[in-house]
Amino acid sequence: MSPLMSSLNRMLSGAVFFFFLFNLAQAQTSTYQIQHLEPASWWIGMKHPEVQLMVHGNKIAELTPVIDYPGVVIQKVQHSDNPNYLFIDLHIADNSTAGNVEIKFQKADQLVVRHNFVLQTRRSASAQRQGYTPRDAIYLLMPDRFANGDRSNDSVPGYSDKLARQIPGARHGGDIQGIRQHLDYIVGMGFTMLWPTPLMENAQAINSYHGYAATDFYKIDPSFGSNLSYQQLVQDAKQKGLGVIQDIVLNHIGSNHWWMKDLPAKDWLNYPGNYTETNHIRSTIQDTHASQSDKRRFADGWFVKTMPDMNQRNPFLANYLIQNSLWWIEYADLSGLRTDTYSYSDRDFLARWSHRIMDEYPRLNIVGEEWSMNPNIIAYWQRDKNNHDNYRSSMPSMMDFPVYQALHTSLVGNAGKPADMMTMYEAIANDFIYPHPDQLTIFEGNHDTPRIFSALNEDIALNKLAFVMLATLRGIPQMFYGAEILMTSPKQRDDGKVRGDFPGGWDGDQVNTFSGKNLSAAQQDMQIFVRRLFNWRQQQPAIHEGKLIHFLPENNCYVYFRIAGTHTVMVVINRNEKSTELDLTRFSEILRPAQKAHEVITGQDLVLEHKLALKPKSSLILELK
Repeated sequence: MSPLMSSLNRMLSGAVFFFFLFNLAQAQTSTYQIQHLEPASWWIGMKHPEVQLMVHGNKIAELTPVIDYPGVVIQKVQHSDNPNYLFIDLHIADNSTAGNVEIKFQKADQLVVRHNFVLQTRRSASAQRQGYTPRDAIYLLMPDRFANGDRSNDSVPGYSDKLARQIPGARHGGDIQGIRQHLDYIVGMGFTMLWPTPLMENAQAINSYHGYAATDFYKIDPSFGSNLSYQQLVQDAKQKGLGVIQDIVLNHIGSNHWWMKDLPAKDWLNYPGNYTETNHIRSTIQDTHASQSDKRRFADGWFVKTMPDMNQRNPFLANYLIQNSLWWIEYADLSGLRTDTYSYSDRDFLARWSHRIMDEYPRLNIVGEEWSMNPNIIAYWQRDKNNHDNYRSSMPSMMDFPVYQALHTSLVGNAGKPADMMTMYEAIANDFIYPHPDQLTIFEGNHDTPRIFSALNEDIALNKLAFVMLATLRGIPQMFYGAEILMTSPKQRDDGKVRGDFPGGWDGDQVNTFSGKNLSAAQQDMQIFVRRLFNWRQQQPAIHEGKLIHFLPENNCYVYFRIAGTHTVMVVINRNEKSTELDLTRFSEILRPAQKAHEVITGQDLVLEHKLALKPKSSLILELK
């Protein structure tokens, strides 16, 4: 063979070998595609410098991750029983610098695929962010039903749940841009905190509008906007003095969550492949006599078939949920969290979750939904409660369902019993059960309850009494959007109708709440009443932090005082159908002779002597001078 032919053979052999290696690399790359890496970003300077990344991709567990980035160290790589997942435990040093951290995934020391993880710098004083307190008042709205500010996202490709305003359970088109456009209205009404129901992706086939069946924990639903538009909403709100509370679900996911196509572990869900519905008996958690099967059925059972129940006893899932909450607080700059179906999650996980959140953000606030009218069950979950079983929670606040119930039944009665203000007195008298009753969140209604105006038989006078109590009792008040204009619903639960469209939120609406166009006289009056009440509340230290002293109701008239230093507010609630005289001598331990007072709603100045004439179904808010 000539030297030329030998040289050509060597070149061809080299080319074939190179071609073989190239195709092998290409084959490996196509085999090992990373589909998800979550969280995709984290922050330098967190109190706990560790973060666990969940990596999902075909046979990804066969690869070894490698990082070469100053201050970022892989502490451990862990696997589940699914070869399509691996979990990378990182330690992020405080002296790390922000940037893109390249993660190389190798096999037999050969690079197969790479993926970036973003490292960011925290906002100044992020850990000391102030959460909501009794100084605040919360405006709860459902984004899909509040205002449509961006019609381009009305139809989302791939979503089967289409826009149909005429159908109560369908999507109606409200979005983040609609909220942003009307922040001034919310602030003007006297509210200082905004609670939108969940905004995370809900790519469910039906009833996706409400947001409580997440299909991606790290993505804002495209029908509402984007992660960036949500971040901008919070920024806009903060500039106007309005904090944002994020509504989260720790208990369940939506049946169309991407996990459902490839579960990270066999025990990721409770009752997998064997649908078992929860018994909804919350008391099984505290009941010293409850059977283990009943306890398990409550905590592990599914809400409905389209909401798979997560097993937070799986340590990877527990870390995932904790980190997801931390991520949204940091990313969006939140003022707090509201946790749906709180007690349905694993009890030990909830203790760990609440501790971790409050350990990272000691001044934040979190409120949990525990739909029980039993104050003992509500109190069990609040931090500093000395429980019979030594369970320790770190939850600052809980939704005060007992006071919610009393707010209604004291005004209209219940189960054939007449209205009786003693009902509210006794609800407040139960405060000794709670470690921090002033931190409870009180409310007139929400997205799961009948509209208060309807529940009070569309009686405007009673409606105003309810709002006076909401604004002046202890706790953090929350109002459901539309209550200020007397929105109605069936008295029995009907979610789609309770969550009606806010008038004026859509082009062409004949009634516009924001401008006042075509509001009835009664609606305008109620709107003015609520605006005056909650704007006044903002400046009242006695309401925010004052001691509450109440007197036994007499003749269905409930009187209580809020006292902070030299500032005293007297509240009178007259539930009688007729005019009543209130004997003031029984309040002499607080009132001085000829006590001067300023009535907040009417602006009238009074001298309190002996007796006070009260109109039927009326209230007085008296600032004592």
